[in-house]
Amino acid sequence: MSALAKIMAHRGYSVSGSDKRKASELAHLTDEGIKIFLQQSSSNINEITQFVEIPPLVVISTAIPKNNPELKAAIQEKLEIWHRSDLLAALIDGQASIAVAGSHGKTTTSTIITTLLAESGQDPTAIIGGSVPFYQSNGHAGQGRLLVAEADESDGTLVKFQPSLGVITNLELDHIDHYCNLDALIQTMRDFSRKCNRVLANYDCENLRNNFKASSWWSVKESEGLDFAGLPIQFDGKQTIANFFEKGKFIDQIILPIPGIHNLSNTIAAIAACRLEGIPFNQLKKGIALLTPPKRRFEFRGLWNERLIVDDYAHHPSEIQATLAMARLMVNTKQTPLPLTPKRLLVIFQPHRYSRTNEFLNEFAKELGVADVILLAPIYSAGECPLEGVSNHSLAKCIQKIYPKHQVFTADNLEQLSLLVQKNSRKNDLILTMGAGDINRIWDKLAIQSHKNQWLPNNLAA
Repeated sequence: MSALAKIMAHRGYSVSGSDKRKASELAHLTDEGIKIFLQQSSSNINEITQFVEIPPLVVISTAIPKNNPELKAAIQEKLEIWHRSDLLAALIDGQASIAVAGSHGKTTTSTIITTLLAESGQDPTAIIGGSVPFYQSNGHAGQGRLLVAEADESDGTLVKFQPSLGVITNLELDHIDHYCNLDALIQTMRDFSRKCNRVLANYDCENLRNNFKASSWWSVKESEGLDFAGLPIQFDGKQTIANFFEKGKFIDQIILPIPGIHNLSNTIAAIAACRLEGIPFNQLKKGIALLTPPKRRFEFRGLWNERLIVDDYAHHPSEIQATLAMARLMVNTKQTPLPLTPKRLLVIFQPHRYSRTNEFLNEFAKELGVADVILLAPIYSAGECPLEGVSNHSLAKCIQKIYPKHQVFTADNLEQLSLLVQKNSRKNDLILTMGAGDINRIWDKLAIQSHKNQWLPNNLAA
């Protein structure tokens, strides 16, 4: 929503909005000339309609309930009401566009595409779910030909989009509050792909390979017969070196300063998307060497009492597997872009939604066992009602059943969690917070309780 607000403000529209949380992002919106209400009241609608000749368009997200006072006032005033996806669809359809969809890696892939285009002098418009380091923002109103957007599948609204190029990173069951099974998700993604002029898809994903007919395919496992490939020849906890191929032909070697095989796949997808849009490879290579991940994607937060603090958005078993594999590479290979070499991996995980935790309980337990020490926060409900027997305690029991010798601790709140961190962490630990909720707030708690904090700039490549 904030990215859309920025784009519309930069395009000359008068924009206002409301948010009950005093988030730091609101200050940036105010700097853009956007009027912010810090409460959601019917009086806000009265205020913005009082002195205008043309009735305003009201844009809402899926999170806005029907009894929201602003929404009710807008309906009473007979104002035109759009869902967030309707506005995004209008922007995507309005110019040459790249829309990135898929179960995992959407934010990272769309961020890398945006960065490569920007470094190539294309100045794209960008509407991303996370902050793009190049712009220090999740939204940018560019003057170039292309628009890059993250196409979220969580509520099925991506079927409204008609991009020039659709990129599908991978596909597996998630968002079970919306999709009853994998077939329903596949059908939605097929509907999205039919709206795209061209489709670029990940050949390494079996669910995509077996269910889709893409215009172009990429892989990080094989190059023969595929449009694009990046085959790793060296990877550790600091970087990945790979050979890049087009149509089976070797083009050049790339050095990716972000570790992890999943990040290589995201990067090859981004390079492929840019190549399909006509950007010469030699212009892209410079940008590859400068890549950094978006905010909350293995984001280095600093040092605390000689412990490395990293924050990640991972909240699905596959995302946890990829993130922990990258962290474990740093521990095992002793190669890392971080300022200390980690000796152990301590994970603080906040399960996201009762429905997801219940559906993937065993998968969560299996993947979290890669860590040396596991701390579990209470489930972040995201508005869901609790499910009987589903909690961080039930997840802990499942982990200990699979890994009887593991250290697993549970907390009832962030205060307890911060005490567990202090008690169970050691010097040179890589402390990794994971989850899509508010788990990163734990560092505010520790900052209050400790007088020895030392924070470094947010830069994984530092």
